[in-house]
This record gives sequence, C-alpha cells and structure tokens, in this order.
Amino acid sequence: MLLRFTKMHGLGNDFMVLDLVSQHAHIQPKNAKAWGDRHTGVGFDQLLIVEPPSNPDVDFRYRIFNADGSEVEQCGNGARCFARFVLDKRLTVKKQIRVETKGGIIELDVRADGQVRVNMGPPRLVPAEIPFQAEQQALSYPVEVDGQQVELAAVSMGNPHGVLRVDNVDSAPVHELGPKLEHHPRFPQRANIGFLQVIDRKQAKLRVWERGAGETQACGTGACAAAVAAISQGWMDSPLQIELPGGRLSIEWAGPGQPVMMTGPAVRVYEGQVRL
Repeated sequence: MLLRFTKMHGLGNDFMVLDLVSQHAHIQPKNAKAWGDRHTGVGFDQLLIVEPPSNPDVDFRYRIFNADGSEVEQCGNGARCFARFVLDKRLTVKKQIRVETKGGIIELDVRADGQVRVNMGPPRLVPAEIPFQAEQQALSYPVEVDGQQVELAAVSMGNPHGVLRVDNVDSAPVHELGPKLEHHPRFPQRANIGFLQVIDRKQAKLRVWERGAGETQACGTGACAAAVAAISQGWMDSPLQIELPGGRLSIEWAGPGQPVMMTGPAVRVYEGQVRL
C-alpha cells in the first residue's frame, strides 16, 4: 500500500510526517529505519506519526521514531511541525492544540506569524524521573567517561538530557563525547547530550548529540533542557535565546514546577508517497 507523507523541518531538524488519522497502517521500527536512510529512503532525523487520541482531553496522539528505528518520548522541533501539519492538512481548525505523547501531554499554539509556541510542561529534575543514576538531586553531576571527569546537568523534558557547559561549541568534542555519554550507564534509557556555550545572560549557543540520531541541526527539547540547566545554575535569565546550527529558538522558564515554553518555526518542504 502507498502512504502519503510530508517532509518538514524545524531549524533543519528534519522529519517525515505521517497522517494515520485519515490513513490506516501499522508502522513498525523496521519501517522507520528503512525510510530514515538518507541514501535509500526518504531520509530524516525523526518520523512523526499523527494518530487519533486515546484520551478524550486531547486532540491527537503524537508518536516519534528516530532514524535508527527506536521510539522516543518527545521531540520539541517535531512538536512545532506537528502543529503546522495538522492545521495544513485540516485535521483540526484549532490554533491551540493539546497533544498526547509518550512523555506526557503538551500544548501547541500556532501564532499569526507562523511561529509555533509549545508548552513543553515542567522539566523533571529528580534523578529517578529522568532517569539518571545519582544518590540525590543536584544542579550538576560529575560523570566519569574515558578516564576523565565531566560535569553535566541532568534534565528530562519528557526525554532524558545531559547538558555540559563548554567554552566554544565549534571546538566542543560533540562527536567524541556525545555517543559515549548517550550510552553512559548512568543514563539507563540513554540520553540526548547538549554542549552549551553561554554568550551572556540572554544568549547562548548549543549543539546536541541526539539519542538514536547523532548530531542534528537543532533539538527543541535539547534547547529547553539547556535553558533549564543554565537558569538553574545562575548562568542565564528567562526569557532567553538559544542559537543552534539550524537557527534560533526562544525559551522561557519561570523556575521549578513551572512549564518550559519554546517558540520557533516549522516549515513544510514537500509532499510524497511511500510504499509500506
């Protein structure tokens, strides 16, 4: 059977989006892995699936597969593309959309200027909820890797993140430390690893090694986690701007127990069909 899909991106973080509300199919990890191959498939960082809700309090269910076939809990750039997609496809007329994810319920607000503001919910900082192995909660944790010790903050935005502060993102060891920290035993479900360069109280640069995808042009949940780490440790103030290789995101966070608000673009690239 043939399935219609849309290729989209949020700051260069690219997605294949499937509507399984008006189309009916059972997608397996092997499908995501085959389609995700940039040489023989569609090519993407994540596959986003729009499904009918299983909860009457929400508008849609949102599932996310990495290019390696693994299913993950959350994707912030994907959430913005999700909101743009369901409006463009007339699956809803709402501009404020509640969406059920594996990592919890998020709220999407499509603004008049085309930017999408996402209520990502409160960050989880308790180690067991991230999950991250630590005896007690702290602002940052020393982690042993390759015989050296690095200091990182551990944050969940519905998916696990480690955030390291670096002097310069351009020379940061993203491709060396990223995969080792992603698979570090202290992150039992693996983790996304952010390398954060603080410019001033309101601006920072960030590169992210994404779990199951490698380094991407942008990571929405990674930007949110980095902002939480920076604000918690007194390096930056909300609201702030985070510059990723693919572009800029605006992040707001009022402190513990409060939701993280992320604003940025979502762009449609092309429409296509794929054989299941």
